[in-house]
Amino acid sequence: MTVYILAQLRFTDEAAYRRYQSRFFDVFRRFDGRFLVADERPEVLEGDWDRDKVVLMSFPDAEAARRFHESPEYQAIAVDRKAGADAIVLQVRGFEGGGSDSA
Repeated sequence: MTVYILAQLRFTDEAAYRRYQSRFFDVFRRFDGRFLVADERPEVLEGDWDRDKVVLMSFPDAEAARRFHESPEYQAIAVDRKAGADAIVLQVRGFEGGGSDSA
C-alpha cells in the first residue's frame, strides 16, 4: 500500500534549513520514493496554519518510507532540518478506495 510522508515546517534557522535542502535530493534519489510537493506558499482554505512550508513524498509501502527516513544518509542531513525548522512529520497510508473509511 502506498504511504506518504507529509511534513509541515516552521523555519527557525533558515540558513540551516537551506543547507539541508541543498543536500536533500542527493539522498532522496537513492530511495524508492517520489517527491510530490514542496510549497512555501500553500493556500489555506480553512482554519489557521502557522507553518511556512509543506512537503509531500510518496513511497510504495511503509518499509520503503522507513528505509528512507531512518537511513544513516538521511539522518546525517536531517540534523540541519531539525536545527532549521520546527517540523510536524507524519506517515500516512494511501486510500485504497471503497468502504466506509472515506472522507
